[in-house]
This record gives sequence, structure tokens and C-alpha cells, in this order.
Amino acid sequence: MYDEILVPTDGSEAVDRALDHAIRLGTDHDATLHALYVVDQRVTTANSGDLHEEVVADLESQGESAVDAVADAASEAGLDVETHVAHGTPDTEIVEYADESGIDVIVMSPEGKSPRERIRSLGSVSDRVADDASVPVFLIK
Repeated sequence: MYDEILVPTDGSEAVDRALDHAIRLGTDHDATLHALYVVDQRVTTANSGDLHEEVVADLESQGESAVDAVADAASEAGLDVETHVAHGTPDTEIVEYADESGIDVIVMSPEGKSPRERIRSLGSVSDRVADDASVPVFLIK
């Protein structure tokens, strides 16, 4: 039923709760787990001055660490894993990745970023993903 499972990550501790559920689903269905981090273009565009390249490199590094953490946990559970760091608007990139990669279900946490960061990003990424995704979205609190 679920052969391809997507776990978007922002590197926060909230991802761990979603990851536990995704690993359980993946183990039950012998699925491949996909870890996705999105470098938010709104952040990189806002920092278009002298520090632009440094900001992008730092966010990419955070992204690599975040997907590696997901991959390590999934590998320990015996699951196949694919990792990807994308650039764009997080909710849009998550939905596009799911469509393009044949994802069967998205497992994510509606929490993660601080309340201040959620206000700046004009709402919840998970809410927009749940509204726009063409596959089931499990929101793990």
C-alpha cells in the first residue's frame, strides 16, 4: 500500500515524532523512506546582499544534516532511504517532490519551527501541504 514514504524535515526535534511513525509504516510495508529538506527561497532572497552565498551554504549544510539524521534512523531500522535537498518554497517543493517521485504518503509534524518563524512564513507548511497534496498526509503531533 505504501511503497514510497516522504518525511519532510526542517531539522527540528518535532521531526523525530513524525519519523518514528514513518519508520513504523515503512517497516510494515517494506517501503523506501524519502527525506526532504527545502532551502526556503524566501530566506535566501531576503539575504541577497554580500552574505547571500554564505546564507545559502549554511542552509544547505543544515539541510544535509537534517536529511542525514532521517536517513541514519531509517537505515538503522533496515529501510531503504533516499535523501534530497531542494530550493524553493517549502510547501510547494514538498508537494512537487511527492508528485514527481511517486510518493504514496507524506508523514510530517505540524510543529517544528518556533511560533515566531511560523508567523513570518505566513502559516503552517504542513497545513498547506495537507491542502495541496494529491496523496494522504499524516500529521503527527
